[in-house]
Amino acid sequence: MSEQPGPGEGPTRPVSVSLHEGTIAALKERTGRRGMSAYIEALVQRQLERERLRELIEDAEAELGPADASGVEAKRALLRGEAAKPADTA
Repeated sequence: MSEQPGPGEGPTRPVSVSLHEGTIAALKERTGRRGMSAYIEALVQRQLERERLRELIEDAEAELGPADASGVEAKRALLRGEAAKPADTA
């Protein structure tokens, strides 16, 4: 029995999707006519990744409790390239 390919793997094949005309126009403007498939593929892969990450976070929070808000903000600052803020010395 063969394993199902993961997102971004395996051969490509055409599928039919319905989009609003305004969405199609914006997509064509951004990608050109020939770049639409690659653009949509990347968007779908990113959304699937976000959903998997959300599931992992929910599982971790169910097991360990919610994340510490100040710790989360400190990690966000690191990701944004911001220097750590000095602690209050009051």
